[in-house]
Amino acid sequence: MTRRWSMRIVWELQGHSLTFLELQRECDGMSSSTLTLRLRELTEAKLVARQHDGSYELSSLGAALPAAFGPLVSWAEEWADATAADHSVTQGRERSNSDASPTSE
Repeated sequence: MTRRWSMRIVWELQGHSLTFLELQRECDGMSSSTLTLRLRELTEAKLVARQHDGSYELSSLGAALPAAFGPLVSWAEEWADATAADHSVTQGRERSNSDASPTSE
């Protein structure tokens, strides 16, 4: 799950199956070679299963994974809220500094 795009693939497959092209589109146009490699890795890890029609879906183990990340998602949302306030204050200061006209001597 630490490989780039792995979690995104699991996220996109929550609750439904997707074909390769649908999954690629949902993953912001990830390269086909990267998607192929990640799907192979996730299938070997028994997190993703390929259906008879060629689509991909989460296995029962894979379907349990998003819930296991629930506490991390909650923490990330709290962190984003806390840092968003800090970020907007910093941006406000940068804007006011750039708006100040230089003084002539």
